[in-house]
Amino acid sequence: MMKPLAVSIALATATLAHTQAHADGIVEGRIVDAASQTVYKGAVVRLDESKREVLAEQGGRFRMPQVPAGEYTLIVKMGGKVIDTRKITVADNQVTSESIIVNDGDDVVDEVLVYGQAAQMQRALDRQRYSDGIVSAVNADAIGELPDANAAEALQRIPGLSIERDQGEGRFVRVRGMGADYNAVSVNGTQIPAPEAGTRSVALDVIPANLISSLVVTKTLTPDMDANSIGGAIEVEGVSALDREGLFYSADAEYNHVDLTGDNNPKVSLAGGDTFELGGERRLGVALAASYESRDFGSENTETGGAWDGDGLEEMEMRDYTINRERKGAALNLDYEHDINNAFHLRTLYSEFTDEEQRQALVAEFLDSEEETEARLAGETGAGEIARELKDRTETQTIKSVTFGGEHYINDWTVEYDLGLSSAQEKEPDSMDSAVFTAGVDSVGYNGSRKPILFGDELYDAANFELDEIERVKSHTTDDVTVASIDITRDTIVMDYPAMIKFGGKLKSRKKHQDVDVRKYSADDVSMSDYTDGNTDYSLGNHASNTYGPSLSKGKLRSLMNSLAADAGAEADAVEEGLVDSYVEDYTIEEDVNAAYVMAKVETDLAELIAGVRYESTQQKSKGYEVNETDDVNITRTHFKQDYNHVLPGLLAKIEMDESTNFRAAWTNSVVRPTFEQIRPSIAIDGDELEVGNPNLKALESSNIDFGIEHFMGNAGMVSAFAFYKSIDNFSYETDIQNDSYYNALAGEDNTVTTTFRNGTTATVKGLELAYSQKFDMLPSPYNGLLLSANVTFVDSKADISTDDDGTVLTRTINLPKQSDTTGNLMVGYENDRISLRLAANYKSSYLDEVGNYEDSSEDIRQAAQTQVDFNASYKVNPQLKVRFKAANLTDEPYYMYQGSEQYNAQYETYGTTYTLGVSYASF
Repeated sequence: MMKPLAVSIALATATLAHTQAHADGIVEGRIVDAASQTVYKGAVVRLDESKREVLAEQGGRFRMPQVPAGEYTLIVKMGGKVIDTRKITVADNQVTSESIIVNDGDDVVDEVLVYGQAAQMQRALDRQRYSDGIVSAVNADAIGELPDANAAEALQRIPGLSIERDQGEGRFVRVRGMGADYNAVSVNGTQIPAPEAGTRSVALDVIPANLISSLVVTKTLTPDMDANSIGGAIEVEGVSALDREGLFYSADAEYNHVDLTGDNNPKVSLAGGDTFELGGERRLGVALAASYESRDFGSENTETGGAWDGDGLEEMEMRDYTINRERKGAALNLDYEHDINNAFHLRTLYSEFTDEEQRQALVAEFLDSEEETEARLAGETGAGEIARELKDRTETQTIKSVTFGGEHYINDWTVEYDLGLSSAQEKEPDSMDSAVFTAGVDSVGYNGSRKPILFGDELYDAANFELDEIERVKSHTTDDVTVASIDITRDTIVMDYPAMIKFGGKLKSRKKHQDVDVRKYSADDVSMSDYTDGNTDYSLGNHASNTYGPSLSKGKLRSLMNSLAADAGAEADAVEEGLVDSYVEDYTIEEDVNAAYVMAKVETDLAELIAGVRYESTQQKSKGYEVNETDDVNITRTHFKQDYNHVLPGLLAKIEMDESTNFRAAWTNSVVRPTFEQIRPSIAIDGDELEVGNPNLKALESSNIDFGIEHFMGNAGMVSAFAFYKSIDNFSYETDIQNDSYYNALAGEDNTVTTTFRNGTTATVKGLELAYSQKFDMLPSPYNGLLLSANVTFVDSKADISTDDDGTVLTRTINLPKQSDTTGNLMVGYENDRISLRLAANYKSSYLDEVGNYEDSSEDIRQAAQTQVDFNASYKVNPQLKVRFKAANLTDEPYYMYQGSEQYNAQYETYGTTYTLGVSYASF
């Protein structure tokens, strides 16, 4: 790390030596609303004669360095409205401080956009307009009032973004067609680790909404940013108490009704803080937030997993889920201003997500007269192997994050630093992963291909089923990240234009550990009749009373499992299989990423140019197990080590075509490490079949070109078009390798078949983003409250994959997994002083989820196109009290996966509509 950082400092010093020495002045200040005790963070501050503009940052503070001496007109705008105009005088080598107090005395400014849909849109557009790169943002219009249920669902409204849902809830975010593992997520500048095993991606529903100030997605990275995202970098910004004057607080309570299951659920959140004047210029801001939600709901499912052979189906299952998800969140943010030039901050986050799930499953495998699997046509009956299963598991994910940092202005220098400590874990303390009862039947069939449903009288008699196996799982995954960074900026003048040189470095250490313990139990002559508890409601079915027969009892089966665990003889029958599964899943991966960069920026009359380079060095060490069960079970430790480096240049330009129109272009480079699941050092050998991770996978390297135009107009108005192209080397995918000498040696025999991960050659992603938004305040009342927002993104990707099949290499071209060709949003809204209404639709076209056949696409698993419609309404009883109503998934859009053609089910799952009634009270 020290060598690249020293090189950066040397380059920066050499550049500074050739810049012109000017003793220009600095303009700085703070914007405060005296009436509402609000600071105008996000206000636009302009020096009219020089056409220089900046956004007010945290605490309403703004700063313009390198301003030539002279007389200027300082203009302040908020929400597109001028709220202050004044003359100022700037002297050489002096600081000009301006305290801008709005609504002080008789000089009242009305209708300043601070809260509401239009305010949120305008502030997000200002963030986009004045950013260095291509940025999209979502602002909370007040503390704790994101327009969607969580951060992920709010981000889906941004051009180029879509979300992955789990049980109908938005959790993971995709940017420009790239899956969640290819996008970085940070909170208050610190990368958040992933509690889930195998992945780098973070579910964004874990962050308390009432602490979110804004969500920012950067699609073109500058050299001072981590390079670990190909799609985009997602930053969650927390609320600062310095954004208000004095005491503030808010309370929010919701009650929602799940239409499918009839469950009713509470959600409460509190946020507040205060600013303390400590004498002189010293101020301390304290902000706290806490939230709690307990949600009972469920879903109904019928799936084949892609078991179609032509028009015939080999196996399928029907599932019924009963789920409770409990979310607890808390945060404490401290901000201390020693004076206008020196500030410190402490950011903390605690999130706990408990997911309790029970899954009833009815599984059928269709058999021919020889009791071999056969592909059966819809409506036909015949023999089958039937299983009734219960899964009962509780897992808890916890995220903790602490970030301490400071910011110091020393004449023309700015020094910023941060130290962040984050940890995430997922615990599954004692799960009954599956309790399976089986029966052979003479007559079973199914109806339908899109929503196949089993039928046959023998399916519903519990006496037909006997215990096959109970699997018990205990697991613990941890992910710890330590980050230290420093950034140094020197403001200067280049050819009479304001400029800056910035350089710095970052040390990031990460450790991912997974420990899984699997136990399997079996016993003879155990009938399902003794372990049932009523019938399972299942509206997709066609049996009596819309059920699909008896439910397995969680309590009775746990008692059975514990009795079998105490029986050494019963456990011994399955202990070997459980032992293999336990060791194969265990691993530890340590990863250090050290970075240094240098960049320069210059602002001319018409353009802003940024150029720089980032260097990242990666060291990975991993430990796991090799489990060979060819004869006896032999277990040995594995160790791997890999180091690699990347030099990542970047060039960005923003050209001001007129005062309302920008042209942007960027050439950037980024690097994403493979997932932990792909590089885990695990080897499972069973005869001539191997399953292995690949710790030697190369990192994905992407060269990105972006260009486009954005035009801003009126209140919350903008139209934009951006095109992008990505060339990605070393993308990774799962495949089979046959008769490789290395794997042959591991197995101790020739012609082994190995399932592993491989780097591809080059993949490409190209796309176009179109966006439009507008508040129609030019219309006569009451129509001047109308708002419209629409965006659509078109993406096309290509990647070549290959596999070995009996000595023949099969290759074909696919779209990148999880990439929809088209995503879009349409929002129609209305608001006035009391009422706010919004009807929003989100669309994403079908995408490839899993490659089924390397010769053609007939066995690929794809997710079908989805359109979800949501409605929000709120009524302001008085300036502090607001009542809200929400309806999510109004059209009951299902989750549908298919194999090859859309008529052939892979998975169909329905969630119903959720209705929410809420009330909030705020002191502001």
